[in-house]
Amino acid sequence: MASPTTIQAAPGISYLWRDEKLRGVLIQIGVVLVFFLSVAWLIGNVTANFTALNKTFGFGFLWQLPANYDINQTLIDYTNQDTHLRAALVGLINTILVAVSGIIIATILGFTVGALRLSNNWLIARLAYIYIEAIRNVPVLLHIILWHGIIINTLPHPRRAIGLAGNSIFMSNRGIEVPRPIFEDGIGLVASVFLLCVIAAIGLHKRARRIQAETGRQSHSIWTGLALITGGTVVAYFAAGTPMSLEYPVMRGFNFEGGINMLPEFVALTWALSFYTSAFIAENVRGGILAVHQGQTEAAESLGLKPGRVLTLVVLPQALRVIIPPLTSQYLNLTKNSSLAIAIGYMDLVATLGGITLNQTGREMEAMMLVMLIYLTLSLVISSFMNWYNNRVRLVER
Repeated sequence: MASPTTIQAAPGISYLWRDEKLRGVLIQIGVVLVFFLSVAWLIGNVTANFTALNKTFGFGFLWQLPANYDINQTLIDYTNQDTHLRAALVGLINTILVAVSGIIIATILGFTVGALRLSNNWLIARLAYIYIEAIRNVPVLLHIILWHGIIINTLPHPRRAIGLAGNSIFMSNRGIEVPRPIFEDGIGLVASVFLLCVIAAIGLHKRARRIQAETGRQSHSIWTGLALITGGTVVAYFAAGTPMSLEYPVMRGFNFEGGINMLPEFVALTWALSFYTSAFIAENVRGGILAVHQGQTEAAESLGLKPGRVLTLVVLPQALRVIIPPLTSQYLNLTKNSSLAIAIGYMDLVATLGGITLNQTGREMEAMMLVMLIYLTLSLVISSFMNWYNNRVRLVER
């Protein structure tokens, strides 16, 4: 007797779901659909609200005249009769100035304090520990307000300003007055020679490192490069007829004239962000140094290297692979935290484009989209540079 024929059912949804690769593709398709549906819903909702309010969407307000507000710090020419685009550009430059200055100061302080945190001297190590814990456990906004209050309330009036460097720099409750460089004809030649010397110094340093890797012979390439840059620039400066002079700040009436005025808001914001971020960088540096095996230090010391040379030649180059990834995050945090400048009246991107321009033009959506896009661009630029540098200093297997 013949056995009955078994009828196999066609593969259904359950069969497709049990296939691991196919299931992953289906989930990704579902996520993409949900994302685009959400975006479409948001766009439709915004469009409906704009229609109900009889508003249009566009960026023509950037060219609207006049902006009709003053900015307390301008590194480029600006008046309140300029466009909102010009005002936004001034605010962006102010933001970049704080970010770059803060990153430089925070890096120097962070690496210094991080190294001191591991000092064999008990007092120095304890002081570094107190600095780190006292700084990083207080909100950054309070640091900003505190530094601003210190500058405004403790420094004297301009007529009794504190003179530094032979009375060429003055500190008062209206900021720090420093000499202004005045460039004349021939400065282009000096700048060109300076860049050529920098390129030559980098080439010398790379050659010295290659020779050291091949033969073990050390050379003072850094000092040679610095001498080349300094000497070449000085010779070019005098050969071009000293095409730069300094305009010193002078007291006129109740305030200073001439020179460059570093506003108390700028100084307070930069110092607060630098000190706050340096505490986190110091812990990153400490962790990176501790990640290097003790045997590396002992081997370097057995060769007769001094502790400072051991740190700079052996420990730090290996520790950088651990330090740089979290260091990138700290640079990004400092740049984004600069938006708190509005708390003390410093006119940055948020205060100009995201503040006064937004309120005057009523373009809330467009203004905030531009502010977010600019901060995103700045963050991506910093991340790209740090990733490039991280790839340069990473350990290479031989």
